Amino acid sequence: MRRITRIATAGIASAALALSVTACGSDSSSGSSSSDENGGKAAIAYDIGGRGDQSFNDAAYAGLEKAEKELDVQGTEAEPSEGEGDPDKVQRLTSLARADNNPVIGVGFAYAPAVAEVAPKFKDTTFGIVDDTSKTGPNIANLVFNEEQGSYLAGVAAAKVTKTNTVGFIGGVETPLIKKFEAGFVQGVKDTKAGVNVKVQYLTQPPDFGGFSKPDLGKAAAQGQLDAGADVIYAAAGLAGAGAIEATAKAGKWAIGVDSDQYNQKGLAAYKERILTSVTKNVSGAVFNLIKSVQDGKPQTGEIRYGLEDDGVALAKSNPAFTSMTDVIAAVDKAKADIIAGTIKVKTAP
Repeated sequence: MRRITRIATAGIASAALALSVTACGSDSSSGSSSSDENGGKAAIAYDIGGRGDQSFNDAAYAGLEKAEKELDVQGTEAEPSEGEGDPDKVQRLTSLARADNNPVIGVGFAYAPAVAEVAPKFKDTTFGIVDDTSKTGPNIANLVFNEEQGSYLAGVAAAKVTKTNTVGFIGGVETPLIKKFEAGFVQGVKDTKAGVNVKVQYLTQPPDFGGFSKPDLGKAAAQGQLDAGADVIYAAAGLAGAGAIEATAKAGKWAIGVDSDQYNQKGLAAYKERILTSVTKNVSGAVFNLIKSVQDGKPQTGEIRYGLEDDGVALAKSNPAFTSMTDVIAAVDKAKADIIAGTIKVKTAP
């Protein structure tokens, strides 16, 4: 098994310095030949918040880690820098491709412009983009999910367990992607119990993407919704969502996690009893599948979509307190079946 290499870059001007001073050093990210003896090399470039967000980026890392263990791949991780722009991402992806990583995966829609610029220059390298279909090409794989479907199930659960008839949704940044989470959640709530009030708040607006990386913003937003009577809060906000979970759990109310099964995240262990469930996205599976397809000589390209029917999105059932709510589970399972059957059409925008 190979050790995953982790690099950090802080923009074009300081890229060379950053690569030279990180613990991994430049040799491990510049194509040393030892990695080609068995499974080759693969790289992921993280979205805002980086690894350790207990959510989206950590799910991507799990896929890379699995590939390292099962496919004998040498994995490289690249961290974002705060406030960076597209040129920084272009430099990062270029460095990873030049180091013979294949595939190179941008974790998050923010990498789309950079992938579109870099991919044509490395025609023999497969590039993945998670959560974006706007940029395509013969060596680009668009790994996307039906987030609105999983969020609908979260809305069903929230409507069934609320005692105050007030629930909350917190979005990290008001983008079309996060509005899919909102749309599904609100529809699930209203379809289940029309009289429930859904409070919606976004932490930042583009081009400020800090709403995905600042736990204090999530904590403050959750506290505001709790003060307004919410007793179930669903946050789709990356690292900021951890702050929302903390505030909700400390108030003794129900939190709903996102992307990873946050009940099982070590960094959130202190609050797990109040994490009712999580809307999971199989980002780890998508990352692993893309890496495996390259290793098998049949690289995935084009839109690769994951939904409820293949457990690409799901509602986690790790918390025994949740699974003991038999009427809630029954309602969730019925809604899942109806969505898969096409009886329920879930909106992708509010």
